[in-house]
Amino acid sequence: MARILKGAEVSAAITEKARAQAEALQRLGITPTLAIVRMGDNDGDLAYERGAMKRCAAAGVAVRLFVLPEQAEQQELLNTIERINHDVGIHACLIFRPLPPHIDESRVRAALRPEKDVDGITAGSLAGLMLPQGQGFPPCTPRACIEILDHFGIELAGKRVTLIGRSLVVGRPLALMLIARDATLTICHSRTVDLPARCREADIVIAATGQAEMLGADCFTHSQTVIDVGISYNSQGQMVGDVDRAAAEQIVAALTPVPGGVGTVTSSVLAAQVIEAACRMHNRNM
Repeated sequence: MARILKGAEVSAAITEKARAQAEALQRLGITPTLAIVRMGDNDGDLAYERGAMKRCAAAGVAVRLFVLPEQAEQQELLNTIERINHDVGIHACLIFRPLPPHIDESRVRAALRPEKDVDGITAGSLAGLMLPQGQGFPPCTPRACIEILDHFGIELAGKRVTLIGRSLVVGRPLALMLIARDATLTICHSRTVDLPARCREADIVIAATGQAEMLGADCFTHSQTVIDVGISYNSQGQMVGDVDRAAAEQIVAALTPVPGGVGTVTSSVLAAQVIEAACRMHNRNM
């Protein structure tokens, strides 16, 4: 039976460290502050917003909400981002995506200052995954995957990692982070031939496709670690990941659950990166 790598344990460790840093900033008169920009009232956005606000409060991070109607014009959103860019009391910004269809997301990403981008959406943040002079931060979900592996002592250097998914949100940033940690990486996607075989070759499998329970028993072997990033709902309305957990946990050595795995850690990473952004701003102003 697989060891279940619960996100709550990792989240608590990240939050404890972040809270100590926030308290040090508060003694200097600085309250780390996150701006959340949301268009409309999407249920998924609202759920993540509640979780993020709860985790930020636990870490000593203040949150300011900027809520626009779903049909707001592009310029109104850009004006909101510009206000956040110039507000010295706001250290970081999270923009909920995907944005409504009438919004040009590339213009939104370009409008945000990289030093306030704590979810890795700007070119400056993505450049920072490849070059040391990047100004922003990695996306929170990829960093959450790395934090889980580190917390549970799962070595990356020299290990064979199969990463399924190539999106800009998770797959591609995570690929760069894994390479930086000296993993031997295989990236798979919808056109990969014989995906189960590519999975079975790996020491670590990371699934980030968003397709409910697509990875079954034929994808796994003994001694593997499986990180399940996916969040979907099955035909019974239950939240599930990309991995058929009932099948995988009978085979692999370790597995993150859904719910209660990567998603739990992601909001703690967000809070930690807000505090880091506040520290960077303070150091620049000294």
